[in-house]
Amino acid sequence: MTHSALCRLAATVAGTGCALLLACTAQPPAATVPTTLNKFTQDATLRQIATAQDERNTAALLPFLEGPDATYRREAAMALASVQSKTATPALLARLQDAEASVRQAAAYALGQTADSTAEAGLHSYILKETNPTVRRYELEALGRCTSRSGLGALVRLPAALASDTAALSGQAWGLYRAGLRGLTSEAAVGRLVQLLGSSNPYGARLAAANALARTRGLNLLPFAAAISAAAQQDPRYEVRSAAAAALGKAAQAPTVPGLLASLARRDPDYRVRVSALRAMNAAMYTPVKEAAWAALTDANAQVALSAAEYFLAYATNEPGTLFLEKADKLTQWRVRSTLLAAALKQETTGREAIRSAVQARYAAATSPYEKGYLLKALSEDPAAFEFVRQATFAPNQSVVIGTYGMEALVAMRHQANFPASQHAEFALTLRQGVLSQDVARMGIAAEAIRDPKLDLRRLLPNPDFLVQARDRLVLPRDLEAWQSLQQTIDYLQKRPATPVPVATAATHPINWTLVGELPAAQRAVVHTEKGDITLRLLVEEAPGSVANFVELTRQGFYNGRNFHRVVPNFVAQGGCPRGDGWGSSDYNIRSELGDRRYGEGAVGLASAGKDTESCQWFITHAPTPHLDGRYTIFAQVVNGMDVVSRLEIGDRIDKVELIR
Repeated sequence: MTHSALCRLAATVAGTGCALLLACTAQPPAATVPTTLNKFTQDATLRQIATAQDERNTAALLPFLEGPDATYRREAAMALASVQSKTATPALLARLQDAEASVRQAAAYALGQTADSTAEAGLHSYILKETNPTVRRYELEALGRCTSRSGLGALVRLPAALASDTAALSGQAWGLYRAGLRGLTSEAAVGRLVQLLGSSNPYGARLAAANALARTRGLNLLPFAAAISAAAQQDPRYEVRSAAAAALGKAAQAPTVPGLLASLARRDPDYRVRVSALRAMNAAMYTPVKEAAWAALTDANAQVALSAAEYFLAYATNEPGTLFLEKADKLTQWRVRSTLLAAALKQETTGREAIRSAVQARYAAATSPYEKGYLLKALSEDPAAFEFVRQATFAPNQSVVIGTYGMEALVAMRHQANFPASQHAEFALTLRQGVLSQDVARMGIAAEAIRDPKLDLRRLLPNPDFLVQARDRLVLPRDLEAWQSLQQTIDYLQKRPATPVPVATAATHPINWTLVGELPAAQRAVVHTEKGDITLRLLVEEAPGSVANFVELTRQGFYNGRNFHRVVPNFVAQGGCPRGDGWGSSDYNIRSELGDRRYGEGAVGLASAGKDTESCQWFITHAPTPHLDGRYTIFAQVVNGMDVVSRLEIGDRIDKVELIR
């Protein structure tokens, strides 16, 4: 999940059925950390299974899946969850009859990861036969990942015998969530999710239902505004209140919703709920929520203040730009201030020239490349600033961060409805300059803009030769994301099918088993930042290759002095990029290890540009972000310092990462 890949994404337990969620929430550090060696140290067979997973060798894993040892059957099933080969579906379905519940659970998880529609009938049949509540929950969630539209009804209507089974209710809710992410929903499914959001249901069911209502596209939740409002105000868990608040954006026409969102933005004790409330506000409710948004600009939590500024940037109308300029000048948080300056420039006003001059003056005075980048981003709201932004983007001997933000600002500026037609050709030449700049970020961003059909640049840049020239200078796998963007644009201009992405094989960077053998099962790492320390528990037994890679880079001092280059409110803080802008990588890739973990609060995942393209960048989640589950490796968990994570901002420095026992 590199800078651009993650952007596209975003664009987040009590009872028997919720143990998985409990396993992923932040826990206080133990008084003493055990130094027991990890499971791979003494067991060559486990290393063999993990190596076959790393090599994506389904044929080597299947014999273990059917062998006499239940431990190895379970490990093989979990390995196949990362391989995701549909050729393993029949064997995994057979394991749903395994005598060991842990094997059945792993097989159900792997089937969900494979998302093979041919598993639908088998999963449905075994759900009715399963005696273990936890396994049944896994099977129901897997069914949501595999179900067809015609089979959705079976997931909506649980058998009467399961009506009071808390594990089954959680599994049903997660199954409906997974189906919703795939665009599969119905009126009956929405109605059932609203029921599952009720306070009498287990936490896992409420969390899944709230997220399903928030993230499933195209829902009209107006008929359910009262029930969702009750959850947003009254649920004891911030995670449920936050997702329910987000869902209220789909019930905006209800008369009570704007006032409720304004109240949540002002008063909810958890900053993540306040962020969700601000994000759920839209243009239609501008007048009743405006005062709450103004107040949120000075919220003690920077993520809330930024969300308020983003609300004004997106929806403010008929406001004098000078009003935003005046408010911006009183703010101390540079990202909030820069976003409000963008809102000032966006307003149609006679004072725009003075506002533009003020932004340019701040740019000249700023010392942080990240603040400079955000000020260029603000200037993208004003096409009259094109030449200023272009010169800043290509200025010699500057931070690559500024060039990246500048290129993004130029593209955003071209999307403005009032961008002059007389400058279309000049803009096309600027993109060509970006492609030929030999800077991977400017190359990738410019290439993406060239293939944007809304910009109609094929007529101005019909010959892809300069793109081919730039692509051939890149080094794989280090420059994979820029390579992808350039190749996609070449294919677009030549009107041919997409070229497959050249993903590196395991042989280019195998798991370092010698290093893995040195690590205790409870290995810790401390990320020392300028805001405070964050302690991680490394999950070596679940993601040995990813942990080994992180440990190796840590021992080299690779992360020392890096920055958190991306912070998205109520989502993630991301760092570890050698360039500092999200476009950097190491000279190798490692493979995804998609184990049985959820992205709860404080999960630490590896960024990628697609499956099996992980490298050096990692991110920490602020709150549950279940749409990332099973798609990005979780290799660590925050066990202390979530208060620090909540205060991280773009540009904050990683002083040092240190391994501790």
